Amino acid sequence: MLQHDHQIRIRYADVDQMGYVYYGHYARYYEIGRAEFLRSVGFPYKRLEDEGVMCPVASMKIRFLRAPRYDELITIRTTVKELPGKSVFFYMEVFLESGKLANAGLVKLAFVDAKTMKTAHAPESLLKVLKPHFE
Repeated sequence: MLQHDHQIRIRYADVDQMGYVYYGHYARYYEIGRAEFLRSVGFPYKRLEDEGVMCPVASMKIRFLRAPRYDELITIRTTVKELPGKSVFFYMEVFLESGKLANAGLVKLAFVDAKTMKTAHAPESLLKVLKPHFE
């Protein structure tokens, strides 16, 4: 299992009229978490693209528990529990500044060859970086 935490402050543009994070922004928070997770293991998402691999979202599940408010510092926790194959699963959690769980989700990304647009296996270069964390 491999995990990474990334903090962001809720901006005014992220909240609804009631001052809570608008539900549609969680997909973006999850994307920020995934990008920072990959960067933290030394494999920024851009490297996948440079190697001819795209990673579209195949599915996303979200569970809402509590809503962060404007100007609150939240923590986006991203966890990968198993090595990727033709897809990778990111377990997402968003924590309030108080430490309480606000939101949880699961995002499945597929690996796609950018030239053929056909599904592919995770690139060996990515697996090489991730494997030591799963042994």
